Amino acid sequence: MSDDPAESVTDANADAETDAASDAAAQTAEDAATDADGEASSAESAAEESGATGDGPTVADRVAEYDDDLAAEVAALEARVDDLEAERDEAEAAAEELQSRLKRTQADFQNYKKRAKKRQSQIKDRATEDFVERVVTVRDNLVRALDQDEDADIRGGLESTLKEFDRILEDENVEIIDPEPGTDVDPNRHEVMMRVDSDQPADTVADVFQPGYEMADKVIRAAQITVSKGE
Repeated sequence: MSDDPAESVTDANADAETDAASDAAAQTAEDAATDADGEASSAESAAEESGATGDGPTVADRVAEYDDDLAAEVAALEARVDDLEAERDEAEAAAEELQSRLKRTQADFQNYKKRAKKRQSQIKDRATEDFVERVVTVRDNLVRALDQDEDADIRGGLESTLKEFDRILEDENVEIIDPEPGTDVDPNRHEVMMRVDSDQPADTVADVFQPGYEMADKVIRAAQITVSKGE
């Protein structure tokens, strides 16, 4: 330190000014930091409000602040996402409509099956009723034949009744299986009862023990036959 009093006073004043400047700078920095924190808080609050309302900038808007080309690509992707979501909604609506139509169709088909089954049952009942009505006339004729005197010749009446019954069977598409002797054996229509000595060729029908019946190409009862052993 200088021994000159004037110089000492000058130095003291300089130090004081320096300290004051330092304090002022520190206060200014602190105030700036406080202002910055306040602005950051305000910006954060605004961002939260924007996100809550959905009115804030899009991803593309935020990217545009840094890269216009990338922002354009992001905007295109966002548009594509919107289109795909719309297509998905349309597809879901169409699927729901198809599912609803399928359920209605299935219900209609089940109802149709029930009606068809009921109709078939009615047709079968009516066909059976018609057949019985025709058959009972044959029975009536047989009863009248048996009611005649014991010495009466009823053969003619029985033959007429048999013809009437055969007509009924023919109307019902029923065929009598009554093969002639010498006919080849048909295992689908003939039931072999035994093999017998006969003047018919070997392995052919020798005689019919009981005729069979066939209806609409379906054998109801096979004819019972005997087969020739040959001479």
